[in-house]
Amino acid sequence: MTDTTPPRNDAPLTGNDAITKAEEVAAATSGLNIPAFEGLPIADDTANLRYGPDIHEGLLALLPLVGVWRGEGIGNYPEATPSEDEAKNEHGDFAFGQQLIVSHNGENYLCWDSRTWRLDGDGSVTNPDVRETGFWRISPTDEIELLVCTSSGLSELYLGKPLNERAWELTTDVSLASPTGQDLGRSKRLYGLVEGTDLGWVEERDMSGEFVPRMSARLHRVVG
Repeated sequence: MTDTTPPRNDAPLTGNDAITKAEEVAAATSGLNIPAFEGLPIADDTANLRYGPDIHEGLLALLPLVGVWRGEGIGNYPEATPSEDEAKNEHGDFAFGQQLIVSHNGENYLCWDSRTWRLDGDGSVTNPDVRETGFWRISPTDEIELLVCTSSGLSELYLGKPLNERAWELTTDVSLASPTGQDLGRSKRLYGLVEGTDLGWVEERDMSGEFVPRMSARLHRVVG
């Protein structure tokens, strides 16, 4: 089984160090936001809780996700065939970069926009990879719904619950591949705050009766 745990570049922080780091991140990111077009007659999206409309009270259990995050991770596509391996270099471990925008507009959902790109052994960008867009919703009893659609032709509905106020676990309930897409089987995702300032996530896929690690990353807050 391939280990896709994101690389750690730092030792675990002490409580005081974590607070100091959080303060430093807030000082660098709290005044930033995603661009907005002028003249929109309704509230625009915001990825910074200090700007724009107040976040809907129904989203408080998801509030820590709001922001713009960037970082790197490790992936492995167990579904890739040998021919795909030759054509796309998609088989085996690979490094990738990611930008994730989680925003809101005052309504009772979060907007989700993920972009990834491949990295070579030196950390240089080689080509764009999968894009993903969707929405997070959550019920009054904290039942989470994540609806996502990918540039690879896959639409999925994830269901789950918060593990605590800093972590969320989801499993696919429905998955639909387009005629040119590929069914990737059931999926589990875990998202969580790491040391109070970073966002870590792991995705596993059930391709043949058991869940296998597929992608994971650790992202740093750059807005919010």
